[in-house]
Amino acid sequence: MNMKNIFACLLATFGLTTACGQANYEDTDVKGFAELVNDPNVVVLDVRTADEFKEGHLEGALNIDQAQRDFIEKAKGVLTTDKTIAVYCRSGRRSANAAGRLAAEGYKAVNLKGGIIAWKEAKMPVTTDTYEVDVFKTKGGKTLKFHALVHASIRMEYDGKEIEIDPVTQLGDKTIAYSTMPKADYIFVTHEHRDHFDKEAIEVLTGEKTQLITNKRCAEMLGYGEIMVNGQESIFDDIKVEAVPAYNISEGRTQFHPKGRDNGYILTIDGLRIYIAGDTEDIPEMQDIKDIDIAFMPCNQPYTMTTVQLVKAAKMVKPKVLFPYHYGQTDVKGISSELKDLGIDVRIRHYE
Repeated sequence: MNMKNIFACLLATFGLTTACGQANYEDTDVKGFAELVNDPNVVVLDVRTADEFKEGHLEGALNIDQAQRDFIEKAKGVLTTDKTIAVYCRSGRRSANAAGRLAAEGYKAVNLKGGIIAWKEAKMPVTTDTYEVDVFKTKGGKTLKFHALVHASIRMEYDGKEIEIDPVTQLGDKTIAYSTMPKADYIFVTHEHRDHFDKEAIEVLTGEKTQLITNKRCAEMLGYGEIMVNGQESIFDDIKVEAVPAYNISEGRTQFHPKGRDNGYILTIDGLRIYIAGDTEDIPEMQDIKDIDIAFMPCNQPYTMTTVQLVKAAKMVKPKVLFPYHYGQTDVKGISSELKDLGIDVRIRHYE
């Protein structure tokens, strides 16, 4: 390697150029990039600063600042090499650098030429919503979006319908502005703990057509709601709902979530099966949960699962895509490598 390439490699280490001076990624224009971002097998990555991201970004984009020294480490914590990474920045220069560095790590990276400036000039949409969004296609070709709100709170959009899971207005220093969101068609509540059950959030989201589905205890506390118990199945319009067990089994923890009280839910939406585990450990009933496309599983010891338990639970359920959620301060980055051989796509989102 000549001195020029050695110098380029050193600069790449500090995020100042593409890896070893090689154009080991693809460039595409706005039209090509727009086709990419609508593909569920593509992850959109914004490599600008957090402040730039807040000013406006592509919907569903993850944000990792390429100038940070731990850029690659952070990227490896949330990205998998079986997905195409669609990278952009302001003008295309920083994202070209990031794309090269990602490609050098084994990722297939595509850079947006002209960056978000070119995107806006082409009248393409941007958003200031800072919630991470994951987009999936149902069996019938419809779009289903998951918004990572906070902790155990998830917003889902499907075919004009709004679905809210365990909506909570405030948790710690984070506030969710439910008043800016559409009224919910369905609200699912797993159990009564304050990080899952919030009367204020439910009230704000409730409209004339809202259906609340919950366990017996929460319905009693609210004075209304469609009660489902473990093992029960119901149909709400075109959504099949199964209430499944969620409880603690470890000695010294069973008081947190006693068996039979709380719900997890399996939603089947146009053929796509989604498992919302609720607060649970790796209970034996998970062996009976089959054909799951997307799973949300908790990981904050001692209240739910340890990382070891979560890996065990994922091996029982075998979802195609796994979102660890409800994880607080638990380090969940290593879960991806633990499940790689099973072909489970582990996606780490900011559900702290």
